[in-house]
Parts: sequence; C-alpha cells; structure tokens
Amino acid sequence: MPRLVRLYILQCTIGFGLSGVFVALLLWQNVANLAHLVTHTEAGMLAVFLLWLFNGLVFAGVQFGITIMRMADHGTPPSGGRRQPATRAPVPVRVEAAAGEQRARRRLL
Repeated sequence: MPRLVRLYILQCTIGFGLSGVFVALLLWQNVANLAHLVTHTEAGMLAVFLLWLFNGLVFAGVQFGITIMRMADHGTPPSGGRRQPATRAPVPVRVEAAAGEQRARRRLL
C-alpha cells in the first residue's frame, strides 16, 4: 500500500477516534440536554451514530490536513527551472469614445 494511502487511513482512524471521544463527552456533560434526548427517543442511537459519523468526517479531514501541511521541508532551497524576473512596462491602450460623446464633440467643434 502506498505511504500516502497508509497515512490517510491512519489519520482517518485518529479523526474518528477523536470524534468518539467528543460525542462521549457531549453525552456525559449532557450539553443542550442531549443525553436525555438520546435516551428517551426511539431514534436516539441513530442520532448518536450520525453525530459520531459527521463529526468523524470533520475531525478526520482536519487531522489529515494538519498532517499534510506539517510535512513541508523548510531546509532546502527551492529547485526548478530558470526563473526570469518579472518586467513591468506600460502598454498603451486605445479606447474608442461612446457614440453619444462623439456627437457632443462634433457639436462643440
């Protein structure tokens, strides 16, 4: 398996693990009376599963993004082709006057 795929699977596992801890803390602390709502409705387990799933998707994406961004190598100079310095020179642009402005100019002359 390629290293990047292995890294992605590892970060997704960590993200979903963090999501499980987060949902458990939400239920334990009874935030917004969530534990009562989950235990007193028939769709409570579905709600907990969906809460874990969607938080897991977010946490896994953030975890993978942080890991990828931290992989930058700051110790080596950039390599590449021959870089030419950008030159800025003014370019003349001819603008035609609108039809109404041309009639007004003819009247004045």
